[in-house]
Amino acid sequence: MLDRPTIEAPALDATRRGPVKPDLLSVEEAKALDVKTMADLFKDHINPGQFHFMKLLGFHKVKVERAEGMYYIDQNGRKILDFFGGFGSLAHGHNHPRVIAARQRFADENRHEIAIAFLSQYASALARNIAACSPGELDMVFLGSTGSEAMEAAIKVAERASGRKNCKIVHAENSFHGKSKGVLSITDSPLYQGEFKLVGNTYKVPHGDLEALKRVIENDSDIGVVVLETVQGGGGIITAPTEYWQGVRALCDKHNVLWVADEVQCGYGRTGKFYAFEHHGVVPDVTALAKSLGAGKAAVGAMIAKRDVYMKAYGNPKTAMIHAQATFGGIGEACVTAIEGLNVLYDEDLIGNSAETGAYLLERLKAIQAKYPQIIKDVRGQGLMIGLEFQDFSKTLPFALRPMVAMLDDKLKGSLSGFIGAALLRDYDVLVAFTEYNRNVIRLEPPLICDETHVDTFCDALDDLLSRGIVSIVKGFVQSQMG
Repeated sequence: MLDRPTIEAPALDATRRGPVKPDLLSVEEAKALDVKTMADLFKDHINPGQFHFMKLLGFHKVKVERAEGMYYIDQNGRKILDFFGGFGSLAHGHNHPRVIAARQRFADENRHEIAIAFLSQYASALARNIAACSPGELDMVFLGSTGSEAMEAAIKVAERASGRKNCKIVHAENSFHGKSKGVLSITDSPLYQGEFKLVGNTYKVPHGDLEALKRVIENDSDIGVVVLETVQGGGGIITAPTEYWQGVRALCDKHNVLWVADEVQCGYGRTGKFYAFEHHGVVPDVTALAKSLGAGKAAVGAMIAKRDVYMKAYGNPKTAMIHAQATFGGIGEACVTAIEGLNVLYDEDLIGNSAETGAYLLERLKAIQAKYPQIIKDVRGQGLMIGLEFQDFSKTLPFALRPMVAMLDDKLKGSLSGFIGAALLRDYDVLVAFTEYNRNVIRLEPPLICDETHVDTFCDALDDLLSRGIVSIVKGFVQSQMG
């Protein structure tokens, strides 16, 4: 537990109407916490198990003092190049000046945050702007705070609009749609699902397998909704070809099934289009955004549905409040932040930059893969959403050691990506991310302001690290844990 100085209890005040103030940390005290105290508080009050993994990667040694553009700056003034990007939450980079200025103006004018009883000009404008960015008839918007909340709204509006009394939902293997209980039922993770009692009206099919999806839909007329990530993030940056997505659209149209595209991570310009499904010339019935919608400064999520779908679900006064916005859906400063963020996204051509710089990143990574094929198994993705998959551990070792280590490959999955991720931070000041299901994959989702110089810095670091060889990388990791 955290040792804190003894503070004498204040003298009782007979005029006080409420309880005595507890021993609370102030904002200035919080800002001044050292790394050890931060770690103690995290273990005592947040998640001691998670701290174990942060310690393995060396993340526990970093106290972020500020963040600017493509960089975190730690307590020692070290600049850390951010190729993690908050799982795609930092399209504009850290603390974009236009976003900061918009939020400051809002605060200076004492504008309202909560507008449950009244119409909000900010929520209305944000919904209109999201509709303007969305193709086809996607123009009805539900505002929330997270991707999970946006996806909960998406599956609920689709289920109600499906017309099935016993509506069933199809999702993909290795899917991730959130951790709240509704979307957890279509998140393909025994770990996250735990032993919770979940919704049972679901089918699971392989991602990208149109024939499997067709068989399931044709064999059960109660199926009313298909939910798919356009690019699977947690699955290891897994895409599917245009023929698949056009087939999904045609299949759903034929059987009067609604298609929900989860774009929480891959949307908002990350793949070089505003929505990833736009690469394939199709439009879903419902979609969802979050992550970078809050411009790196606010928690904002949105469900976007076709008008006819929304009206079938909630289109009259008796049904209008079934899934209306929650208290913090459309909160003022968050909406202002998102409004400015969308304008910056287009004013600075960040979507075009994502496509161009992402292509350069893929080119450089594929060259590194060709140089180290015994270490890198695959490089894949689109725009600035890239997966770097490493070989199973045994295949990276000298031939004499491979048979012995191969028996442990399943248990060692994720170890190599962890060693490399830890070394990139420790020795090269570069931060990367990992994936939930295929633990051999490093996930690269840098801010969309990333340019070729940042790509070169990252790729040069990776190339230099891999040139050491796996044995040296492992030795470095072991030494770091002992130090």
